[in-house]
Amino acid sequence: MISAPPETSPRPRLPAWLRMNLPTGASYAQTRSLLNRLRLHTVCESARCPNHWECWSQGTATFMIAGDRCTRACAFCAVDTARPLPLEPDEPARVAEATQRMRLKHVVITAVARDDLPDGGAGHFQQTIAAVRDRNPGTVIEVLTPDFNGRAEAVAAVLAARPDIFNHNLETVRRLTPTVRSRATYDRSLAVLALAKQRGAPGLYTKSGLMLGLGEQPEEVRLALADLRRVGCDLLTLGQYLQPTPTHLPVQEFVPPERFAEWGHLARALGFVHVASGPKVRSSYHADEFTLPSGA
Repeated sequence: MISAPPETSPRPRLPAWLRMNLPTGASYAQTRSLLNRLRLHTVCESARCPNHWECWSQGTATFMIAGDRCTRACAFCAVDTARPLPLEPDEPARVAEATQRMRLKHVVITAVARDDLPDGGAGHFQQTIAAVRDRNPGTVIEVLTPDFNGRAEAVAAVLAARPDIFNHNLETVRRLTPTVRSRATYDRSLAVLALAKQRGAPGLYTKSGLMLGLGEQPEEVRLALADLRRVGCDLLTLGQYLQPTPTHLPVQEFVPPERFAEWGHLARALGFVHVASGPKVRSSYHADEFTLPSGA
C-alpha cells in the first residue's frame, strides 16, 4: 500500500540516497570534447541534469536538437527561454556522426519546444532520425518530443521516420500541470501519446515519465499511471524532481527509494512493459536497459 507523504516533516537539503560521487576518468573529458567539436547541445547540460557526470563518464549523452533556446518556460526546467535561433541544416548529420563516434547502441534525441516554427520542429526530428539511421543502422532510436501543440501532422511527420521509441513526458499529475508546465496540458499530452500509438509503425513503443516530489498525492499518481496505460503507453520512468535553480519550483518532498519501488511494482501490475522507478531516474537515464525484442 502506497501511503501519502507526511504533511510536515523536516527535509535535508539533499538526502543520502540522492548524493553522488562525481566520477573521474578520461571518458568524461572525451565525451565533452566530442560534443564541443561537433557543436552539439545536450539536455544533460542545458537542463542541468544531476546525472550528466555519470552518463558522460560512461560515454553516453542525450542530444538536444533545434537549438538550446526554448519557446516555453516550464517551472521545473532549466533550459533557457528565449527567442530561438534558426535551425542548423547540418545538425542532423552532426548528431549522426556523434552517435557513430560514441558507438551508441541506443540513442536518445530530444528537442526544445519550437512553437515559432509551423511544424514545431517535427521536420528537423524527421531529418535527424533519418541521418542517424543511415549512419548507424543497428542503433535503437528513441525520440523525446514536445507536444507540437497537439498538431497531428507534426506527430505524424516524426513517426514517418520510424523511430523505435516515441517518448513524450506527462511530467506530473493533472492538478499540478498548469503550475508545472508552460502552455502544455495534461489531456493534450495523453492525446499525443495516443496518436503515436495509433499511427506509429508496427512495433513502435511509446514512453512517458513523471517527476515526483512536486506535491502530488498517491491517488493522483495512480490516476496518471492509469491514464497512460489507457492510451497504450508501454514504457514508464518515475524519478525525483530536483530544483535546478532557486527561481524554479521548490521540492515539496524527497520521495524515498522504497516508495519508488512500490510505484514501480504498481506500474508493472498495470501492464507497462518496462518501468524505471527511482530517485535518480530521468527520461533517458540508462534508457538502453530496455532492449527491443529480437526481430523488432
